Amino acid sequence: MKEKIIIFDTTLRDGEQSLQSSLKTKDKVKIAIALDNMNIDIIEAGFPISSPGDFKSVQEICKNIKNSTICSLARCLEKDIKIAAKAMSKLENFRIHLFLGTSKLHIESKLKKNFKEIQNMAINSIKIAKKYTNDIEFSCEDAGRTNINELCQMVEILIKHGVKTINIPDTVGYTLPNEFKKIISTLYKRVSNIDKAIISVHCHNDLGMAVGNSISAIQAGARQIEGTITGIGERAGNAALEEIIMAIKTRKKLLNFYTNTKHKKIYNTSKIISKICKISIPINKPIIGINSFSHSSGIHQDGIIKNRKNYEIISPKDIGLKKIKFNLTSRSGRAAVKYRMKEMGYSKKNYDLNKLYKKFLKLADKKGQIFDYDLESLAFIKKNYIKKKYFKLKKLKIYYKIPGKTKILLKILCGNKIKKINITTKTGQINGIYTALNKITKLNIILKKFKIKYKQKNKNIFCQVNIIAQYKNKNFYETKLDIDIINTSIQAIINIFNNIWISKKLKKINKI
Repeated sequence: MKEKIIIFDTTLRDGEQSLQSSLKTKDKVKIAIALDNMNIDIIEAGFPISSPGDFKSVQEICKNIKNSTICSLARCLEKDIKIAAKAMSKLENFRIHLFLGTSKLHIESKLKKNFKEIQNMAINSIKIAKKYTNDIEFSCEDAGRTNINELCQMVEILIKHGVKTINIPDTVGYTLPNEFKKIISTLYKRVSNIDKAIISVHCHNDLGMAVGNSISAIQAGARQIEGTITGIGERAGNAALEEIIMAIKTRKKLLNFYTNTKHKKIYNTSKIISKICKISIPINKPIIGINSFSHSSGIHQDGIIKNRKNYEIISPKDIGLKKIKFNLTSRSGRAAVKYRMKEMGYSKKNYDLNKLYKKFLKLADKKGQIFDYDLESLAFIKKNYIKKKYFKLKKLKIYYKIPGKTKILLKILCGNKIKKINITTKTGQINGIYTALNKITKLNIILKKFKIKYKQKNKNIFCQVNIIAQYKNKNFYETKLDIDIINTSIQAIINIFNNIWISKKLKKINKI
């Protein structure tokens, strides 16, 4: 029989500690709803005693959550426990999460007490918490560096006094998987009443072991894993829950566990958290990074075309990704180019693959990554005599007005006609130019990314503009380098409009 692993999410508590500023209540509620929709078992909504804002956020989260159990953190102090309970008082069932340092280092240097005093503090806090709920979790802070005899003693006392979930944290990410597994195994061997509680683990990632330690812990008997979506958290972060959930799903025969989480909501939830927390997801991040299901090697791409399982152990659909494209680079083979052209709707009768591939390699060596509109240009631009640049800048004049207004005069050559527009904007020159170009071209692109970098060459400082624009659910990319930021930006945007125009023209000519 497979056993369930309880998923405890602390994105809103431990995860928030890694952010430069606290999240607003409405943003915390959005994240909580996303976690609830993902069917996370327990959501640690916050640390209510820490601030009035956190107290209010926990209250609001309680009003909006339908499925998950809500949990609040509290020190082993009566005022903490009362405030935590009050924040969740509108709920019929909730969890109070108590914590107290148990390692010699924490007891002596941080708490200035002895082990017996720590035990008494824990017992007293449990008695107070039980006035409000029977669902109590207790964390033995810094358990990874706690003397194993004292840890066993502490766990036994906690369970004896009615704690239903005992958390064994690797608070500073110090242990290795074999060490952490041994700690959990020892607890199961030596704590006589351990069958009356669920053992949980909360691992930090200081040595990059958080996920490995969590998996080793459930193999040793732990049945709850704590972490965050995307792995955000104090210092190097927490165990990334999406990695753990998919490891359990992917290696289900070996691990023999399951979770109740809706794994197809992983990608969307991670994007929501990334956007609200303003923390970008690294491209090589397991499971949710944009490179997780991308393939550049020609050999790999050919293998994927024949059977995705050749080089993918997880289906993109399993985390909520509908379609994954290849990264077409100079490492890509003919099979990948042919496959992408077919996906765009072109049959092998429309173009010469050998000629296209030769041109593709030359451009890929210069440009790096090749996009759909590049392939279309390489395949058809000479054949159909399409001019490379349909839109050209003829005149740009910027007038400054007070207060904070900018007037822009723009003249653009559109084929054989010059179109002129005057626009006044309060949102900056580049945004004004982008708005004006949308009106002139009538293509109405959406800027998805506009990033500026500065590079120094010899004594000159150059501005590099990187743009991603969306037109009818298709992304167009452009990079431009120049000394003047405004000129660089407008030329890059115009290049995107040219690429869109070419793409539209080619589709029409080839009737697809």
